[in-house]
Amino acid sequence: MFRSPFSPAYPREQHAGGRLTVDLAALAGNWRKLRDLGQPAQCAAVVKGDGYGIGLDHAANTLWNAGCGTFFVALPEEGMRLREVLPGATIYVLNGLFRGAEADYREAKLIPVLGSPGEIEDWGRFARSVERELPAALHVDTGMNRLGLTLAEAESFAGVEMEPGVAPQLLISHLACADAPGHPLNRRQLEAFAEARALFPDLPASLANSAGVLSGPDYHFDLLRPGIALYGGRAQNDGNNPMAPVVTLEARVLQVRDVTPEESVGYGAVGCLDKPGRVAIVSVGYADGLLRGAGESELSAGAAGWIAGHRLPYVGRVSMDLIALDVTSVPEQVVERGSWIELFGSHIAIDEVAGAAGTIGYELLTDLSRRYARRYVGLDLR
Repeated sequence: MFRSPFSPAYPREQHAGGRLTVDLAALAGNWRKLRDLGQPAQCAAVVKGDGYGIGLDHAANTLWNAGCGTFFVALPEEGMRLREVLPGATIYVLNGLFRGAEADYREAKLIPVLGSPGEIEDWGRFARSVERELPAALHVDTGMNRLGLTLAEAESFAGVEMEPGVAPQLLISHLACADAPGHPLNRRQLEAFAEARALFPDLPASLANSAGVLSGPDYHFDLLRPGIALYGGRAQNDGNNPMAPVVTLEARVLQVRDVTPEESVGYGAVGCLDKPGRVAIVSVGYADGLLRGAGESELSAGAAGWIAGHRLPYVGRVSMDLIALDVTSVPEQVVERGSWIELFGSHIAIDEVAGAAGTIGYELLTDLSRRYARRYVGLDLR
Protein backbone atom coordinates (compact mmCIF):
# COMPACT_ATOMS: atom_id res chain seq x y z
CA MET A 1 0.00 0.00 0.00
CA PHE A 2 2.83 2.42 0.85
CA ARG A 3 5.42 2.93 -1.90
CA SER A 4 7.77 5.38 -0.22
CA PRO A 5 8.91 6.25 3.31
CA PHE A 6 8.08 9.88 2.51
CA SER A 7 4.46 10.90 3.02
CA PRO A 8 2.96 12.94 0.16
CA ALA A 9 0.51 14.51 2.62
CA TYR A 10 3.33 16.55 4.18
CA PRO A 11 5.88 19.04 2.79
CA ARG A 12 9.14 17.88 1.27
CA GLU A 13 12.15 18.24 3.55
CA GLN A 14 13.68 21.10 1.56
CA HIS A 15 10.49 23.11 2.12
CA ALA A 16 9.98 22.38 5.85
CA GLY A 17 11.31 23.97 9.01
CA GLY A 18 11.14 20.71 10.92
CA ARG A 19 11.23 17.02 10.12
CA LEU A 20 9.72 14.02 11.87
CA THR A 21 11.17 10.56 11.66
CA VAL A 22 8.77 7.80 12.72
CA ASP A 23 10.43 4.47 13.55
CA LEU A 24 7.83 1.82 12.73
CA ALA A 25 10.11 -1.00 13.85
CA ALA A 26 10.18 0.61 17.31
CA LEU A 27 6.36 0.79 17.26
CA ALA A 28 6.11 -2.91 16.42
CA GLY A 29 8.74 -3.74 19.04
CA ASN A 30 6.88 -1.81 21.72
CA TRP A 31 3.66 -3.71 20.94
CA ARG A 32 5.48 -7.04 21.17
CA LYS A 33 7.07 -6.04 24.48
CA LEU A 34 3.67 -5.18 25.94
CA ARG A 35 2.14 -8.34 24.49
CA ASP A 36 4.82 -10.43 26.15
CA LEU A 37 4.43 -8.61 29.47
CA GLY A 38 0.71 -9.31 29.48
CA GLN A 39 0.58 -12.94 28.42
CA PRO A 40 -1.65 -14.92 28.47
CA ALA A 41 -3.94 -11.91 27.93
CA GLN A 42 -4.34 -10.79 24.33
CA CYS A 43 -2.89 -7.42 23.37
CA ALA A 44 -4.92 -4.87 21.40
CA ALA A 45 -3.79 -1.39 20.35
CA VAL A 46 -5.28 2.08 20.76
CA VAL A 47 -4.84 4.11 17.57
CA LYS A 48 -7.11 7.09 18.25
CA GLY A 49 -5.93 10.64 17.57
CA ASP A 50 -4.49 9.68 14.15
CA GLY A 51 -2.42 6.93 15.75
CA TYR A 52 -1.30 9.30 18.54
CA GLY A 53 -0.10 11.71 15.88
CA ILE A 54 2.11 9.37 13.83
CA GLY A 55 -0.52 8.63 11.18
CA LEU A 56 -3.38 6.16 11.50
CA ASP A 57 -2.59 4.21 8.31
CA HIS A 58 1.06 3.65 9.19
CA ALA A 59 0.34 2.81 12.82
CA ALA A 60 -2.45 0.37 11.99
CA ASN A 61 -0.61 -1.45 9.22
CA THR A 62 2.51 -1.78 11.35
CA LEU A 63 0.64 -3.14 14.36
CA TRP A 64 -1.45 -5.51 12.23
CA ASN A 65 1.71 -6.92 10.65
CA ALA A 66 3.22 -7.32 14.12
CA GLY A 67 0.30 -9.55 15.07
CA CYS A 68 -2.32 -7.19 16.51
CA GLY A 69 -5.89 -7.92 15.43
CA THR A 70 -7.98 -5.75 17.80
CA PHE A 71 -7.97 -1.94 17.77
CA PHE A 72 -9.61 0.86 19.73
CA VAL A 73 -10.47 4.30 18.38
CA ALA A 74 -12.34 7.18 19.99
CA LEU A 75 -14.69 8.22 17.19
CA PRO A 76 -16.73 6.47 14.50
CA GLU A 77 -14.97 8.59 11.86
CA GLU A 78 -11.64 7.12 13.02
CA GLY A 79 -13.16 3.66 12.95
CA MET A 80 -14.39 4.07 9.38
CA ARG A 81 -10.93 5.22 8.28
CA LEU A 82 -9.37 2.28 10.07
CA ARG A 83 -11.79 -0.17 8.43
CA GLU A 84 -10.57 0.97 5.00
CA VAL A 85 -7.00 0.22 6.07
CA LEU A 86 -7.67 -3.07 7.89
CA PRO A 87 -10.73 -4.89 6.51
CA GLY A 88 -10.19 -7.85 8.84
CA ALA A 89 -9.59 -6.06 12.14
CA THR A 90 -11.84 -5.98 15.20
CA ILE A 91 -12.54 -2.29 15.88
CA TYR A 92 -14.07 -0.85 19.05
CA VAL A 93 -15.26 2.78 19.36
CA LEU A 94 -14.43 3.99 22.87
CA ASN A 95 -16.66 7.06 22.82
CA GLY A 96 -19.65 4.83 22.34
CA LEU A 97 -22.65 5.04 20.05
CA PHE A 98 -23.37 8.32 18.26
CA ARG A 99 -27.12 8.71 17.84
CA GLY A 100 -28.07 8.84 14.18
CA ALA A 101 -24.91 7.04 13.05
CA GLU A 102 -26.04 3.50 13.89
CA ALA A 103 -26.14 2.38 10.25
CA ASP A 104 -22.57 3.60 9.73
CA TYR A 105 -21.35 1.52 12.66
CA ARG A 106 -23.03 -1.53 11.19
CA GLU A 107 -21.77 -0.92 7.65
CA ALA A 108 -18.16 -0.44 8.81
CA LYS A 109 -18.43 -3.31 11.32
CA LEU A 110 -17.60 -1.01 14.23
CA ILE A 111 -18.31 -2.21 17.76
CA PRO A 112 -19.58 0.58 20.01
CA VAL A 113 -18.45 0.62 23.65
CA LEU A 114 -21.78 1.24 25.35
CA GLY A 115 -21.59 3.14 28.61
CA SER A 116 -25.12 4.29 29.38
CA PRO A 117 -28.60 2.76 29.44
CA GLY A 118 -29.63 5.08 26.61
CA GLU A 119 -26.85 3.82 24.33
CA ILE A 120 -27.77 0.22 25.05
CA GLU A 121 -31.42 0.92 24.28
CA ASP A 122 -30.58 2.78 21.05
CA TRP A 123 -28.29 0.01 19.81
CA GLY A 124 -30.89 -2.62 20.65
CA ARG A 125 -33.63 -0.66 18.89
CA PHE A 126 -31.49 -0.33 15.78
CA ALA A 127 -30.55 -4.03 15.88
CA ARG A 128 -34.21 -5.02 15.98
CA SER A 129 -34.98 -2.67 13.10
CA VAL A 130 -32.49 -4.51 10.88
CA GLU A 131 -33.39 -7.89 12.36
CA ARG A 132 -29.87 -8.67 13.42
CA GLU A 133 -27.99 -9.17 16.67
CA LEU A 134 -25.24 -6.56 16.77
CA PRO A 135 -22.03 -6.77 18.82
CA ALA A 136 -21.12 -4.27 21.53
CA ALA A 137 -18.76 -3.80 24.44
CA LEU A 138 -20.05 -2.77 27.85
CA HIS A 139 -18.23 -0.01 29.72
CA VAL A 140 -18.59 0.01 33.49
CA ASP A 141 -17.32 3.01 35.46
CA THR A 142 -15.15 1.96 38.40
CA GLY A 143 -13.97 5.36 39.61
CA MET A 144 -13.07 7.56 36.65
CA ASN A 145 -16.50 9.24 36.61
CA ARG A 146 -16.25 9.99 32.93
CA LEU A 147 -18.00 7.37 30.78
CA GLY A 148 -19.55 4.07 31.77
CA LEU A 149 -22.45 2.36 33.50
CA THR A 150 -22.60 2.61 37.25
CA LEU A 151 -22.31 -0.71 39.04
CA ALA A 152 -26.02 -0.46 39.88
CA GLU A 153 -26.89 0.07 36.20
CA ALA A 154 -24.65 -2.82 35.20
CA GLU A 155 -26.34 -5.03 37.77
CA SER A 156 -29.77 -4.16 36.37
CA PHE A 157 -28.70 -5.27 32.90
CA ALA A 158 -27.08 -8.40 34.26
CA GLY A 159 -30.14 -9.33 36.31
CA VAL A 160 -32.44 -9.53 33.31
CA GLU A 161 -32.02 -10.40 29.66
CA MET A 162 -29.76 -7.89 27.92
CA GLU A 163 -31.52 -5.44 25.62
CA PRO A 164 -32.83 -7.59 22.73
CA GLY A 165 -30.55 -7.33 19.71
CA VAL A 166 -27.44 -6.33 21.69
CA ALA A 167 -24.76 -9.04 21.74
CA PRO A 168 -22.05 -8.11 24.30
CA GLN A 169 -18.52 -9.14 23.31
CA LEU A 170 -16.37 -7.45 25.96
CA LEU A 171 -16.54 -5.80 29.38
CA ILE A 172 -14.22 -2.82 29.94
CA SER A 173 -13.34 -0.13 32.44
CA HIS A 174 -10.62 2.51 32.53
CA LEU A 175 -7.97 3.26 35.14
CA ALA A 176 -7.72 6.88 36.32
CA CYS A 177 -4.42 6.85 38.23
CA ALA A 178 -2.36 3.91 36.96
CA ASP A 179 0.43 6.35 36.01
CA ALA A 180 0.96 6.64 39.79
CA PRO A 181 1.35 2.97 40.83
CA GLY A 182 0.92 3.65 44.53
CA HIS A 183 -2.31 5.61 44.21
CA PRO A 184 -5.09 4.02 46.34
CA LEU A 185 -7.69 4.48 43.59
CA ASN A 186 -5.93 1.80 41.51
CA ARG A 187 -6.76 -0.94 44.00
CA ARG A 188 -10.30 0.38 44.51
CA GLN A 189 -10.92 0.33 40.77
CA LEU A 190 -9.51 -3.17 40.52
CA GLU A 191 -11.90 -4.38 43.21
CA ALA A 192 -14.85 -2.63 41.60
CA PHE A 193 -14.01 -4.15 38.22
CA ALA A 194 -13.89 -7.60 39.79
CA GLU A 195 -17.44 -6.96 41.05
CA ALA A 196 -18.54 -5.92 37.57
CA ARG A 197 -16.91 -8.94 36.01
CA ALA A 198 -18.78 -11.23 38.38
CA LEU A 199 -22.01 -9.83 36.91
CA PHE A 200 -20.95 -10.88 33.40
CA PRO A 201 -18.79 -13.97 33.98
CA ASP A 202 -18.95 -15.13 30.36
CA LEU A 203 -17.58 -11.89 28.87
CA PRO A 204 -13.86 -11.30 28.23
CA ALA A 205 -12.67 -8.41 30.41
CA SER A 206 -10.34 -5.47 29.72
CA LEU A 207 -9.03 -2.97 32.29
CA ALA A 208 -5.37 -2.31 31.49
CA ASN A 209 -4.29 0.76 29.56
CA SER A 210 -0.54 1.27 29.03
CA ALA A 211 0.09 1.98 32.70
CA GLY A 212 -2.17 -0.89 33.66
CA VAL A 213 -0.08 -3.30 31.59
CA LEU A 214 3.01 -2.15 33.49
CA SER A 215 1.17 -2.48 36.82
CA GLY A 216 1.30 -6.26 36.77
CA PRO A 217 -0.89 -9.29 36.12
CA ASP A 218 -3.64 -8.33 38.58
CA TYR A 219 -4.70 -5.67 36.07
CA HIS A 220 -4.35 -7.66 32.86
CA PHE A 221 -7.54 -9.75 32.68
CA ASP A 222 -8.25 -10.98 29.12
CA LEU A 223 -7.39 -8.05 26.82
CA LEU A 224 -4.80 -5.27 27.13
CA ARG A 225 -5.47 -1.82 25.65
CA PRO A 226 -2.10 -0.01 25.45
CA GLY A 227 -1.91 3.44 23.88
CA ILE A 228 0.86 5.91 24.78
CA ALA A 229 3.43 3.21 25.54
CA LEU A 230 3.17 1.90 21.99
CA TYR A 231 4.37 5.24 20.69
CA GLY A 232 7.31 5.51 23.09
CA GLY A 233 5.73 7.78 25.69
CA ARG A 234 6.06 7.35 29.44
CA ALA A 235 3.07 5.53 30.91
CA GLN A 236 4.09 5.59 34.60
CA ASN A 237 5.62 8.45 36.51
CA ASP A 238 8.20 6.40 38.43
CA GLY A 239 11.28 4.58 37.15
CA ASN A 240 12.75 4.36 33.68
CA ASN A 241 10.55 4.32 30.63
CA PRO A 242 10.94 0.78 29.21
CA MET A 243 9.58 1.67 25.78
CA ALA A 244 11.65 2.58 22.72
CA PRO A 245 11.17 6.09 21.28
CA VAL A 246 9.13 6.04 18.09
CA VAL A 247 9.14 9.71 17.02
CA THR A 248 12.12 12.00 16.50
CA LEU A 249 11.59 15.72 15.87
CA GLU A 250 14.40 17.80 14.39
CA ALA A 251 14.44 21.50 13.57
CA ARG A 252 16.33 23.34 10.83
CA VAL A 253 18.90 25.95 11.88
CA LEU A 254 18.21 29.22 10.09
CA GLN A 255 20.93 31.37 11.62
CA VAL A 256 23.59 31.34 14.35
CA ARG A 257 23.94 34.65 16.17
CA ASP A 258 26.50 36.08 18.58
CA VAL A 259 24.84 37.38 21.74
CA THR A 260 26.26 39.30 24.71
CA PRO A 261 24.95 39.17 28.30
CA GLU A 262 23.61 42.70 27.86
CA GLU A 263 21.26 41.55 25.08
CA SER A 264 18.00 39.63 25.35
CA VAL A 265 16.58 37.02 22.99
CA GLY A 266 12.98 36.77 21.86
CA TYR A 267 9.61 38.07 23.04
CA GLY A 268 9.32 39.59 26.50
CA ALA A 269 13.12 39.92 26.80
CA VAL A 270 13.16 36.92 29.18
CA GLY A 271 16.00 35.09 27.41
CA CYS A 272 19.60 36.04 28.22
CA LEU A 273 23.03 34.43 28.29
CA ASP A 274 25.24 34.84 31.36
CA LYS A 275 28.37 35.27 29.20
CA PRO A 276 29.13 36.08 25.55
CA GLY A 277 27.96 33.19 23.40
CA ARG A 278 25.99 32.01 20.40
CA VAL A 279 22.37 31.08 19.83
CA ALA A 280 20.92 29.02 17.00
CA ILE A 281 17.59 30.19 15.63
CA VAL A 282 15.58 27.19 14.42
CA SER A 283 12.47 27.04 12.27
CA VAL A 284 9.94 25.45 14.66
CA GLY A 285 7.44 27.06 17.02
CA TYR A 286 4.06 26.66 18.60
CA ALA A 287 2.35 26.68 15.17
CA ASP A 288 4.15 23.36 14.72
CA GLY A 289 2.84 21.93 17.98
CA LEU A 290 5.92 22.74 20.06
CA LEU A 291 4.11 24.19 23.03
CA ARG A 292 4.88 27.76 24.09
CA GLY A 293 5.33 26.63 27.69
CA ALA A 294 8.42 24.63 26.70
CA GLY A 295 10.41 27.84 26.39
CA GLU A 296 12.40 29.76 28.97
CA SER A 297 10.36 31.97 31.28
CA GLU A 298 10.58 33.75 34.60
CA LEU A 299 9.43 30.49 36.25
CA SER A 300 11.13 27.79 34.15
CA ALA A 301 14.49 27.15 32.52
CA GLY A 302 12.67 25.54 29.60
CA ALA A 303 13.48 22.48 27.54
CA ALA A 304 16.64 21.60 25.63
CA GLY A 305 17.66 20.34 22.20
CA TRP A 306 20.58 18.09 21.23
CA ILE A 307 23.29 17.89 18.60
CA ALA A 308 26.49 15.83 18.44
CA GLY A 309 26.60 15.05 22.15
CA HIS A 310 25.67 18.55 23.32
CA ARG A 311 22.49 19.56 25.17
CA LEU A 312 21.25 22.93 23.98
CA PRO A 313 19.06 24.89 26.44
CA TYR A 314 16.22 26.95 25.02
CA VAL A 315 16.86 30.69 25.25
CA GLY A 316 13.75 32.81 25.65
CA ARG A 317 10.21 31.98 24.69
CA VAL A 318 8.89 29.67 22.01
CA SER A 319 7.31 31.88 19.37
CA MET A 320 4.92 30.94 16.60
CA ASP A 321 7.53 29.79 14.10
CA LEU A 322 10.93 30.04 15.84
CA ILE A 323 12.90 29.14 18.93
CA ALA A 324 16.44 29.96 20.03
CA LEU A 325 18.90 27.48 21.56
CA ASP A 326 22.18 28.11 23.32
CA VAL A 327 24.96 26.61 21.15
CA THR A 328 27.88 28.34 22.87
CA SER A 329 29.43 24.97 23.87
CA VAL A 330 29.20 23.49 20.37
CA PRO A 331 32.07 23.86 17.86
CA GLU A 332 31.12 26.32 15.15
CA GLN A 333 31.60 23.75 12.39
CA VAL A 334 29.06 21.42 14.06
CA VAL A 335 26.11 23.79 14.15
CA GLU A 336 25.59 26.24 11.31
CA ARG A 337 22.91 27.37 8.92
CA GLY A 338 21.22 24.24 7.56
CA SER A 339 22.14 21.97 10.49
CA TRP A 340 19.39 19.89 12.14
CA ILE A 341 18.89 19.89 15.91
CA GLU A 342 16.94 17.18 17.73
CA LEU A 343 14.13 18.60 19.83
CA PHE A 344 12.97 15.19 21.05
CA GLY A 345 13.79 11.61 20.19
CA SER A 346 16.45 9.17 21.38
CA HIS A 347 18.58 11.85 23.11
CA ILE A 348 15.88 14.19 24.46
CA ALA A 349 12.83 12.27 25.72
CA ILE A 350 9.49 13.59 24.54
CA ASP A 351 8.26 13.50 28.13
CA GLU A 352 11.16 15.74 29.21
CA VAL A 353 10.03 18.39 26.73
CA ALA A 354 6.43 17.92 27.78
CA GLY A 355 7.39 18.28 31.43
CA ALA A 356 9.15 21.56 30.72
CA ALA A 357 5.92 22.76 29.11
CA GLY A 358 3.83 21.65 32.08
CA THR A 359 2.06 18.87 30.19
CA ILE A 360 2.44 15.22 29.12
CA GLY A 361 3.87 13.45 26.09
CA TYR A 362 0.38 12.63 24.80
CA GLU A 363 -0.23 16.31 24.05
CA LEU A 364 3.01 16.80 22.13
CA LEU A 365 2.39 13.69 20.03
CA THR A 366 -1.21 14.45 19.17
CA ASP A 367 -0.36 18.09 18.36
CA LEU A 368 2.29 17.21 15.77
CA SER A 369 1.91 19.72 12.95
CA ARG A 370 1.28 19.05 9.29
CA ARG A 371 4.08 21.57 8.57
CA TYR A 372 6.73 18.94 9.33
CA ALA A 373 8.29 16.81 6.63
CA ARG A 374 7.68 13.19 7.62
CA ARG A 375 9.76 10.09 7.04
CA TYR A 376 8.78 6.56 8.04
CA VAL A 377 11.64 4.15 8.66
CA GLY A 378 12.32 0.78 10.21
CA LEU A 379 10.04 -1.46 8.15
CA ASP A 380 9.54 -2.28 4.50
CA LEU A 381 6.34 -0.42 3.64
CA ARG A 382 5.81 -1.90 0.16
